[in-house]
Order: sequence, then structure tokens, then C-alpha cells
Amino acid sequence: MKEVLAYLKCHCARFLEELCEFVAIPSVSAQPQHRADLKRASDWLVQHCRGIGLKVKRHPTPGNPVVTATTRKGRGGDRPHYLVYGHYDVQPADPFELWKTPPFEPVVVGDSLFGRGASDNKGQHFAHLKAVEAYLATGTPLPCDVTFLLEGEEEVGSEHLVPFLRSEREDLAVDGVVISDNGMPSLKHPALTYGLRGVVAFEVHLTGPNRDLHSGIYGGAVDNPAMVLSQLLGSLRRADGTIAVPGFYDGVEPLAKFERQQMARYPESDASLRRQLGVRELFGERGFSSVERRAARPTLEINGLTSGYQGEGSKTIVPGQASVKVTCRLVPHQKPKHVLRVIKQHLQAKCPKSVKMVFEPGHAGESYMTSPEGPQAGAALRALEQAFGRKPILMREGGAIPIVTEFKQILKVNTLLLGLGLPDDNVHSPNEKVSLTALQKGMAMGAYLWRELGALWVGFGFDECAFRSLKWVLGSASSFLSLLVARPQSRLRHGFGPPRQRDLLKHPRRKYLGRVAVHFCSLNRMWFAVLLLWLGLCL
Repeated sequence: MKEVLAYLKCHCARFLEELCEFVAIPSVSAQPQHRADLKRASDWLVQHCRGIGLKVKRHPTPGNPVVTATTRKGRGGDRPHYLVYGHYDVQPADPFELWKTPPFEPVVVGDSLFGRGASDNKGQHFAHLKAVEAYLATGTPLPCDVTFLLEGEEEVGSEHLVPFLRSEREDLAVDGVVISDNGMPSLKHPALTYGLRGVVAFEVHLTGPNRDLHSGIYGGAVDNPAMVLSQLLGSLRRADGTIAVPGFYDGVEPLAKFERQQMARYPESDASLRRQLGVRELFGERGFSSVERRAARPTLEINGLTSGYQGEGSKTIVPGQASVKVTCRLVPHQKPKHVLRVIKQHLQAKCPKSVKMVFEPGHAGESYMTSPEGPQAGAALRALEQAFGRKPILMREGGAIPIVTEFKQILKVNTLLLGLGLPDDNVHSPNEKVSLTALQKGMAMGAYLWRELGALWVGFGFDECAFRSLKWVLGSASSFLSLLVARPQSRLRHGFGPPRQRDLLKHPRRKYLGRVAVHFCSLNRMWFAVLLLWLGLCL
């Protein structure tokens, strides 16, 4: 491991040059004029991954190519196999006039690299590539097989990735997925994200008169689509921030005490958030902190409004049309189809006959939740602490990565979300940046992660949920064994918990069994469960 970490430190200048080359490619998936740039970005990845020493394949899709790069020599093998997901497409850079530097001319200012895609997501998956490169370049045995899956349509819904996952399911048979496409509260608070909100999008189009009308001649005789749309949108939310659509909150569960305790550990205060965002006052549902509102409560947000004259000066008209783009963020047990249905019903009931309404559903993805306990989560937390030198926190995040639920459904594995982004990275905004310190620590985290995951015995056909159940059962059996060999007064004094070691060892007639029980009790229950499972399989 020393050689791996030394390699990462020694070559950081070259890594920065390579990342700048990557970020300079304007791979904007939402704009057709950048189709050639998306191919150029996939070409760059293919060449770069081959240079690292990975086995690379470009997979054509009806959209943008999917690139896979792996350390595996073939199917099978006795080592754990993990998938690292990332995307090489980026958000549009508009509005360009708000950028302090050109978005596709990366520049380093202090500890930050500015450029569109520097954080979301080129820089973050680049850090994982460098961690694997360090293993291969130094000849250090890689404890796991690692396959990178890098797509070019994440920012537009990953339409063609799900069919790809289904068609390549055998080659992508893995023990888990690792994603760094999210954030952490600060460099002093690295985080394992165990929950993401889902998302559902829709548009509403209203049509009134067959053309824009003179407001002096026709105003007051026909309804104004812009006014009707404003009234409809106003009916969606109450003054206290709650959503007024009947059925919107169906399935939403209250936050657990454990979750509220974890969110209370976030370092960002309301005052600092207010200053960072430049607003006079924060807003949201009563009874919830701003962290809870952003990470664990459902929302409905207007993304864009279009109607009437938007140019300079005045134009006195009644517009013929009005439209809005809306997204809702969803929490566990909210179903996108149900949310769309109840919103559509609400708007249809409120819409007057004076205008025609068209409701267009958009992309959707369910929320994702996994247990922050278990062997893989434990390995990730240890890797974070070793790399950042700080005890990590557990967090839920407000953003959505819809493909995570597809990994669960298609590949039948959980995802470790290990974000390297910071709150001020300006993701999806002008002046996007990434912290160079975060990337350097992220590379080290990736190196530690493979060592930690490689040490796990999660296999034998069990998923992590079954493994946790088996660990609990066999661990409880070990406690019960120690209870049986304890003297009666010790059992009474300690209830049904394991007896103290000295009570066992003071028993002359049960000295041998006592030593065995103490030994089992002193083992970590996970490893005891693995030991018994291995013995059972051998027999």
C-alpha cells in the first residue's frame, strides 16, 4: 500500500494535466450540436484506460457510447468483483456570461479546478481510475477485480443504459457498485451516503387564444394563459411549504431518530447556508431542519416558466400560450407514477375551461435507500477514515442518481455512494469547480477501498442482506453457547447476555468449555459467522 500511495502523490501534477484535457471536451449530452464532442470524450476515455492497463471496450448504443474498462482477465475468478460507475457527459454551461472563466478552458485557482464537469462527474470517476492505475503501475496486487462503466447520457436520463445493463448482465455480475457522483459536507466530514431522493419530471402547456392578442382590444374578454398557469401553480403549494396535492405524501414515513441524529452532525449551519446562497431567509416545512428538508423530505419545484413577451421594453399582449417545467423530489415509498397521477388529477380539476391543458410526463426515478451497516459499508467507512483522517458521517442526499435503483433491480447488488464533491462546487451552475484536495484524498480513498473490500468474505452466493441475517443468527448462537457454560448465578446476574470472562474461567469443571466460549465471544461476530459458514461449506 505504501507504494500505491507514494505513486499517487508523486504523479499528482500529471494527473491534473490529464484531467484538464478531459474537462476541456464540451461533452454536453442535452445539446445535439455536441454529439461529436461526446464521441471525442468516449475516445479519450478508451485511450486513457488502455494506457493505464485496463481491458477496454466501447459499446455503441442508439445514443452515446458506453465505455467499459476492466482489470478482469475473463469471466469467473475467485476474487471479489466490483463495478465503478461514472459518466462523461456534462450539463450545458449556459448562461455563459455568468462564468468567470470559459467553462471548457479548465483553470486552476488556488485549490480548485474550474470547468464544466470538473466535479460532475469527470473529476470524481477520474479519481477512481487513478487509484487503480497506482496498483497496476507499481505491481501491487489488486485485491479485487474492478470494472469501470462510464456512460454519456446521465444528464439526460440514461435512456440507453438500462437495456445495456440487461444485455451485459453476465459480464457485469459483481459483488457491489461504487459511485462517486455526489457530495460530502466538507473535507473534515467525509461521508457515506446511504439514501438518495428520487425524481419525477413533467411539463404543463396551456393554450388560450390562437395567437397573442392586443391587451387593450381583447383584454378582459378572454382568459390569460399566463395568469391561469400562475394560479394553477399557486394551488400546488401551501404558504408553509407543504405540498397541497391530495395523495402527494402517500407512503412517506417519519424520519427515524437515528437519521435525525446523523443529520444533526452536518457541519453546515442555517446561517452559513443562507450566506452561501445569498438569500435573506431560508424556507421550508416546519418541524424540519434545512438539512432534513434538503435530504429527506419530498419537494415540488418549478424549473422554468415560459409565456408572453420576454424581450427588452414593453409589449402589451394577452399571450396565447404558457408552459412550465416542474420536478418533484421523492423519498422512500413514494412512487413516481402515483405522484404524477395525483398531480395531473389536481391540475385537471383546477384548470378552467377557458384554456386547454396538456400534461406531459418526463423522466422519473425512484429513491434509493440501503442499510448503512454491513460488511461493504463498514469497508467503505474505514477507507474514508484512512484517506481523510476524519471519522466519516452517514448521510442522505437530496439529489437523484436514478441508475442506482436499476443496479439494484438488474444486477441485484447494493451501491456504495462515496461523494467527493463539496457544497460550493457549483454543480449544474456557472463556475463549476472541484477541490484538488478532495480529488487527491479521493484517490487515496479508492486505493484503501479495494484493500478493505478485498478482505471481506461476503461471497458464497449470499447478498449483503442475507449475510447480515446470517451474522446475527450465528452471532447470537455464540452468545447462547457462552451462556450455557456459565454458572447459574452468572446467568441470573447477566440475564440472557454473555457472561463475563472471569466467571467462565473461575469454573474448574467447565474450564475448557469456558475458554472456548470466551474465545468465541471475543471474536467479532461477523468473522465468527464467516468461520462457521466456511466450516459448514467444507463439511
